[in-house]
Order: sequence, then structure tokens, then C-alpha cells
Amino acid sequence: MKRIEGGICAVDGVRACGVKRGKYGVALIAARGAATGVFTTNKIRAAPLDVTAENLKVSEAWLEGVIANSGCANAYTGPRGAEDARWMAGLLAKTLGVGAEKIGIASTGVIGRYLDRDLMAELFNEAKARLRSDSEASGEAARAIMTTDTKVKEIAVEHAGFRVAGITKGSGMIEPNMATMLAFLYTDAKISSEALCDCLTEAVDESFNMLIVDGDTSTNDMVLITATGKVDCDLDQFKEALNYVCIELAKMMAKDGEGATKLVEMLVSGARNQDDARQVAKTIMRSSLVKTAIFGNDPNWGRIVAAAGRSGADLDPEKIALSISAAGRKGEVFLVKDGRIVEGVLEEAEEVMRSEELLISLDLGLGDASARAFGCDLSYDYVRINAEYTS
Repeated sequence: MKRIEGGICAVDGVRACGVKRGKYGVALIAARGAATGVFTTNKIRAAPLDVTAENLKVSEAWLEGVIANSGCANAYTGPRGAEDARWMAGLLAKTLGVGAEKIGIASTGVIGRYLDRDLMAELFNEAKARLRSDSEASGEAARAIMTTDTKVKEIAVEHAGFRVAGITKGSGMIEPNMATMLAFLYTDAKISSEALCDCLTEAVDESFNMLIVDGDTSTNDMVLITATGKVDCDLDQFKEALNYVCIELAKMMAKDGEGATKLVEMLVSGARNQDDARQVAKTIMRSSLVKTAIFGNDPNWGRIVAAAGRSGADLDPEKIALSISAAGRKGEVFLVKDGRIVEGVLEEAEEVMRSEELLISLDLGLGDASARAFGCDLSYDYVRINAEYTS
């Protein structure tokens, strides 16, 4: 997999731009092609998601562009929220000369507040003249949708002659199904909307649905993908590239979790089945006690084992093996082997825990199924950031 520069604008047929003013921003992306999306499972679902899902149905899975705003989630806003989302779609549709049903709409920010149309129109008018495909445009769009994020999150890869790229935002209120996130993915691969839907669902399941910062599922989570259809591709190779892009974006979000100081990957192997492996990985990564121990560089492996035990998955305490390792450091430190405590390793484990990127591996010793979750530690700053969110 070859990583390349340019973000989503590295994909042929994609133009982007963005404007940010304080907490508020607008991102525009123009790209025509087969499209599909995955949306939050929260039963309180923001208006832009409903309108976008409706548009994808009416347009027969085809998009010409995406408009996204930050600062206002346009969630729990009733009929007015839906009207505001359609109004947003109309702004970009008019600029591109297409029907509003061919526009995806996304919002992120504070829940329960109405969209400020005057401010939105100002930001949109400033942004629309900047639509372009140069290397800076992708980062500009990614920056415009940031809320508590501290870093722009974008990636582009070239694989087997085609390209896949994406931008995302997400830092807190993150829990599988999906995270508090917006992600916009693009490819120049020629692929049907049906195949695109299957590939996206699979990729999201292995990446964004395995991402945890704090255990909250948002009202506004959305992943959209558009295929401009410029290059023939092999479906398996496309899946490989899309999965890679989504996992890398998920890691970026975990690393930039609100107040986070460490990126953590939780690998569970030896499970009886895939569901058990996923449940154990997510339960451990969701545990506040595990997260705070990681923040404190404390190899308190008992918290990890306890979280696995309450996950609901099949588990035999006498078959467990648990180890930790760090990026850039050779080898791993085993804390438990064959269900037995490994003595004399805590000092070495503490040294490993000081690393900024950790891999925790738990082998259940019961089967061949495995799963990987992504997350971060839980620090003092997480409380501060969320205590001040609406102020």
C-alpha cells in the first residue's frame, strides 16, 4: 500500500475547500459518482443524516457533492432541523448546477441548537469560490469540520493502479456504532453502488466500529464514500485499500482522543468466535479503569482481565495469556501466561507503558477467532474539555 500526498484531492475528480471561523466551519466537496453511506445507530439521529439517507435513496446511490458544517450538530431540532439540512443541500446544489437530492449533508457540534442560517450562508459564500483540487484543499476541508480535534486527519493511498482517500473528524463522544465522527471517503475505482455498499460496511465494521474513546455514541456519526469510476479495479484489492484507509483514520481519531496521551490497540485472539473476540476487545477498551491505568503508566493487568471476564464472552481463566508491547520497541512483555502470573516483570512493563503507542494482546486460548479495537487513555484533560464544551 503506497501512501501519497494530497488527501481526498489526490483522487481524480475530487475538489474540496473549507472555511473555519472560531467554533464554526463549512467544508465543501465536489465529486460525482456512485455513493453509499453508513450512519449512527443512536435512535436520536440528527436531521442531516436522515436527509442524506433519503437523498441517497432518491438519487439511486449517486452523489455530486457533500456539504458539512461544524459548531452546530443540527440534532434534536425537529422539522426545522430537516428544513435546515435541505437548505444546506440546496446551497451546494445550486453552485454545482445539480439537484439537491444529489448532495450529502453532515453536521457536527452542540446538540439541541438550531442552525444559524445567516452565519452558514456567510461561510458557504466564502468557501464556494475556493473549490479546487490542489494538495492543500483536502486539509482545508478536514480542518473546517474539526470540533475538539487538535489535528487534521486525512490519508490517501495508491494501490494496484487506483486510489482511495479520506478525511475525518472525531476526538470525543466516541464509541462503536460508530464514533462521534464524520468521514468522507473517495476513490477513482470503477465499482457499482451495491459492491461499494458491501465494501464500506465491512471496512467500517473493522475500523470505526472498533474505535472507543469514552463509550458515548453520537447522534451525528456518518461515513460517506463516492467512487468517481475512472479506473478499473479488482474487488479484493479495493477492499484491501479501503480497509487500510479506514483503519488508519480510526487510529488517527484514537490518537487524537480528547485529552489523550496514548494510542492503544487491543488485540484479542484465541476466541471461540468473532463475536466473542470483538466483545472482549471493546469491553476492555471501553473500561475507564483500564484507560486511567494506561494514562498513569500503570501495568495493572488485573483490570484488563477483569474487563474480559465481564464481557459476556466464553473465557477460561487458566488458558489466558496477556502481553504488552510498544511501537519502536522490540519484543513484548508477558504479564500472564497459561493463566498464571508472570513474576518479576512489572518494572519492565512500567517502562513499556510510558510509550505513546501501545499494543495490548490477550490470547483467550479457546479458538481461532480474533479482533482488534482502537482507543486511547483517559486523562485529566478529558474532563476539562467536556466540562467546557458548550461554553
